[in-house]
Amino acid sequence: MAKIENDFFERVYQVVRLIPPGRVTSYGAIARFLGSAQSSRMVGYAMNSSHAQAVYVPAHRVVNRKGMLTGKHFFGGPNTMQELLASEGISILDDTITNFQELFWDPNKELMKGFE
Repeated sequence: MAKIENDFFERVYQVVRLIPPGRVTSYGAIARFLGSAQSSRMVGYAMNSSHAQAVYVPAHRVVNRKGMLTGKHFFGGPNTMQELLASEGISILDDTITNFQELFWDPNKELMKGFE
């Protein structure tokens, strides 16, 4: 893996570690926050590799822009991602977070509070 890719992945992991329990964000929101709006797919690749990190990355809190659990097959079992989210009080129906807009954590807003 190239150094630039490693640096990007580490920046993704830093953001994901800041997502509070019971909240979710999207691949695109992270990409936009990192100043690389066209890199949501790279954020997804980072999430796929996150399980190998020495410091825990709560990758289950990152979903697609519609609140769908599109990365669920990377969690070792077909229901693991849903179970992790449910353990944080998040309701899922048909692989989609039911109140996605209410639970959406936008790093561009949340991490910039206090800097306005």
